Amino acid sequence: MTAESGQDGLVLEDVRIALGERRLLDLACRVAPGEILSVTGPSGSGKSSLFAFLAGFLDPAFTVAGRVRLDGEDLLALPAAQRRVGLMFQDDLLFPHMSVGGNLLFALPASLRGRAARRARVEAVLAEAGLGGYADRDPATLSGGQRARVALLRTLIAEPRALLLDEPFSKLDRALRGQIRSLVFDRARRLGLPTLLVTHDEEDAAAAGGPVVRL
Repeated sequence: MTAESGQDGLVLEDVRIALGERRLLDLACRVAPGEILSVTGPSGSGKSSLFAFLAGFLDPAFTVAGRVRLDGEDLLALPAAQRRVGLMFQDDLLFPHMSVGGNLLFALPASLRGRAARRARVEAVLAEAGLGGYADRDPATLSGGQRARVALLRTLIAEPRALLLDEPFSKLDRALRGQIRSLVFDRARRLGLPTLLVTHDEEDAAAAGGPVVRL
């Protein structure tokens, strides 16, 4: 794929990542709004390095070149906290000292003001995901599927402009994997979020239904 300038979405222009003398990847592509680009390859091929680079926490031991734009804005010029890129990992990473609702309230944009309004927003997204009434639950009491849904909701409630998914389904059993995968992909498409999926699983890439880059 080649990058297309002047287009909305996530655009990688001649991105190169190396570690010492070893070049890990050389990539130019555009991920359109609502499209899911899958990046696959064996361990050590640069998948996780690409994820970290886009998220803003790549180890300085790596050298990088190229440009990345999100909806026309230079993504690399922004600190990680200001990029508004939603992240999902292998582990759900829910805060154990917070309730389900507390986890979601933590991620809500500061622009939504008022305790009642913020609580109502949390209750609404939980109900939409089939978790109505779960706001006061301890995350430790949830099933694996419920935890995965809460992790997705926490990512989306922050109103990201794009999604980065790092093997988010790898620790789920087969039946649950398909369910959560469909939920994540459907939400990404419905919200028009350019999405990059890092995975070693060809089944995940096929289910994403978008272009595939093999490293």
